Amino acid sequence: MTEHRRPSKPAAKPLSALVGRMLADTFARQGFASTELVTHWPEIAGEEIAAHCEPMRMQWPRGGNREAPEPATLVLRVEGPAALEIQHLTGLIVERVNRFLGWNAIGRLALRQAPLARPKKRLNPAPPDAAAVARAAAELHAVSDDDLRQALARLSAVIKRT
Repeated sequence: MTEHRRPSKPAAKPLSALVGRMLADTFARQGFASTELVTHWPEIAGEEIAAHCEPMRMQWPRGGNREAPEPATLVLRVEGPAALEIQHLTGLIVERVNRFLGWNAIGRLALRQAPLARPKKRLNPAPPDAAAVARAAAELHAVSDDDLRQALARLSAVIKRT
């Protein structure tokens, strides 16, 4: 009698593989050949430039020569006040993008003034004043655990500060 085996279940795929494939499809619809231009934008353009603009899409010329394709236009979303400065840095940005990609992929930039899509980095708040923490800790004499009393005192000082 032959033994009947159940078909094995497919192995679970890492989430990064699934998300990476979905992002690649999304970026491809925006004209990006790879996701790296978007995901590594601060390293490519430089932190100062990337703080004020981000790539939206690449527009490739239609019906171009396949052996010697014409360079694309990189469309950047730029914060309104920084648009003039970014316009003056066009040559530098094109050079940095092409150097990253390894070929003359970008010929020019097109700027679109709009708020950036990514959230601003949050700054860490300043620690509470030591004197305020000490005053709050003195009021918490009923709390016997020292660590808990100090944590509550810091919380109290931060709340009173705002």
